Amino acid sequence: MLVLVAPGQGSQTPGFLTEWLELPGAADRVAAWSDAIGLDLAHYGTKADADEIRDTAVAQPLLVAAGLLSASALGDIGPGAVAGHSVGEITAAALAGVLDDTAALSLVRKRGLAMADAAAITETGMAALLGGDPEVTVPHLEKLGLTPANINGAGQIVAAGTMEQIAALEADKPEGIRRVVPLKVAGAFHTHHMGPAVETLAEAARALAPADPKVAYVSNKDGKAVASGAEVLERLVGQVANPVRWDLCMGTFQELGVTALLELCPGGTLTGLAKRALPGVKTLALKTPADLDAARELLAEHAA
Repeated sequence: MLVLVAPGQGSQTPGFLTEWLELPGAADRVAAWSDAIGLDLAHYGTKADADEIRDTAVAQPLLVAAGLLSASALGDIGPGAVAGHSVGEITAAALAGVLDDTAALSLVRKRGLAMADAAAITETGMAALLGGDPEVTVPHLEKLGLTPANINGAGQIVAAGTMEQIAALEADKPEGIRRVVPLKVAGAFHTHHMGPAVETLAEAARALAPADPKVAYVSNKDGKAVASGAEVLERLVGQVANPVRWDLCMGTFQELGVTALLELCPGGTLTGLAKRALPGVKTLALKTPADLDAARELLAEHAA
């Protein structure tokens, strides 16, 4: 059984879409998406610098477009389950048939703009903590006023809060933490700082007509497989101001009997977590089209 996963914000790098746009039909597809959401995805995916694609309003639709483009390049896909980390959940919703591609990109465009507006209210950020024990780390973060915004498993927690709180964390690391790594994001996502974005996203969601997932859709909220399209959409709305529990998602992958994990473009982060937390599960990250043949082989061996 194979799970198809989509990465979240911070995984983008300058020019990462360049080779993907050379595939037959890819440039036309991305141009149509760009027209639909009013954002030049090809420009940002090929010519923009790191600061430009760090912008939340740009990064989020760019990542969803990259995930959908790389998935389509695989041809017929038969995963047993899908999941996405943070904004990657919108990619996963499209892959599961809950939303069509245009609806998913329209929703993520509004999500990115709303979260960028929320992030502008207070200067906030996020940092990954490597190592340590969650039972020690989480209380320490709360003592500093920080939120454990992503509990990723495999010894990784991402803290979020004001820049002053992040600086305090770097000076006062929890016991057992090897490193504190600032992330390339523009705000304290998945915390109360994103509260203003929730209602904006809820209004956008009310205009959509979600279908029920065609495959198991594993949710960041609690790692549960969600069978209702309406519930998927409801969780996507609340997710922006609530922690991501990727550790629980990986626990569900184990319960489902997943034997392989394929991470869509720009892959790498979730594959790295899986290698540490899911021993025996084969992993592959789609970084460039050169990875497609290996990905198709993995699909043929493990897909439903």
